[in-house]
Amino acid sequence: MYEFLQIYWWIVVSLIGGLFVFMMFVQGGQTLVKKIAKDEAQKDLFLNSVGKKWELTFTTLVMFGGACFAAFPLFYATSFGGAYWVWLGILFCFIIQAVAYEYRKKPNNFLGQKTYENFLYINGSLGVILIGIAVSTFFSGSSFALDSNNFVDWQSKFRGLEALKNPFNYILGIALFFQARVGGAMYLINNINDDKIRENLKKNLKFDALIFIAFLVAFLLCLVLKSGYGVNENGVVEMVRFKYGLNYLEMPIVLIMLLIGLILALFGLYKAIFTTSIKGIFPYGLGVVLVVMSVFLVAGLNSTAFYPSHFDLQSSLTIKNASSSFYTLKIMAVVSLWAPILLGYIAYVWRLMDAKKLTKDEIE
Repeated sequence: MYEFLQIYWWIVVSLIGGLFVFMMFVQGGQTLVKKIAKDEAQKDLFLNSVGKKWELTFTTLVMFGGACFAAFPLFYATSFGGAYWVWLGILFCFIIQAVAYEYRKKPNNFLGQKTYENFLYINGSLGVILIGIAVSTFFSGSSFALDSNNFVDWQSKFRGLEALKNPFNYILGIALFFQARVGGAMYLINNINDDKIRENLKKNLKFDALIFIAFLVAFLLCLVLKSGYGVNENGVVEMVRFKYGLNYLEMPIVLIMLLIGLILALFGLYKAIFTTSIKGIFPYGLGVVLVVMSVFLVAGLNSTAFYPSHFDLQSSLTIKNASSSFYTLKIMAVVSLWAPILLGYIAYVWRLMDAKKLTKDEIE
């Protein structure tokens, strides 16, 4: 039962991670403003559109951190307590987003409107890329050791920023950046009722989609071909050739999830780029969630260390040695049964908010 709960909570964390990556269309939309918006009215239209959802994205990020803290506290303590410069950088990028939406249009703000718009661009670019780099360390490893009391001894004075030296980590970071831009364009196409803006978004979408697909394919190829951190029957962490590729083959449900996700995402892109439909965001979004979930699942299931240490292999974290107690996981599992009701409510509110498409007239 304890093992089942550990797996269950890793699946929950993976689902929240997938939802968060999809919700990063808000960040992507913010980076499109400078390129697509031709005047102040269009700029306001863009930021009002994605601005309605920024709190949901931030809430999903907080939920991801909260689920990690509650279900896998040793991971939370090790990563956030050891690699804190990376996480502080991510937090800073999301704080300035909140500040920007609050004060961008306030009269007499001392920084000026342009500064707050730059804050939104930083949030949508640097913030997203840093998240991709941080998640990549689930596969490339970090430099830490745990003592007998599970106190973390981080080996680099850069406290997580050393991940910036690994080229592999940038592949996912750049893929997420362009994924967010693709999602942002598709959301704006669906949410803004303006044929000219939709035409410009579709033109830019073709370019961003090609780069996103290229980096996503590159990441998946590197992932399935690289050696990973496996745990043998004696609980010893060791390097295993093609570990993540083997995980996909040994967990066919996860492989099917990946393939269905890729097909849905490509179908959504096709609808958005090559047809007059404005609803490509929906199959695309579901596809993104499934692909991200599959990546998280191969990182933590099938006897795999999901937060590995390349400095000390035996300090690597697994869902077994990093999880909360049986009692804690059991109580949280009961509480989590209310989650579908909450998600249903969010979907209902979302539909009401987007029932009427935005136009320039409404903003003016």
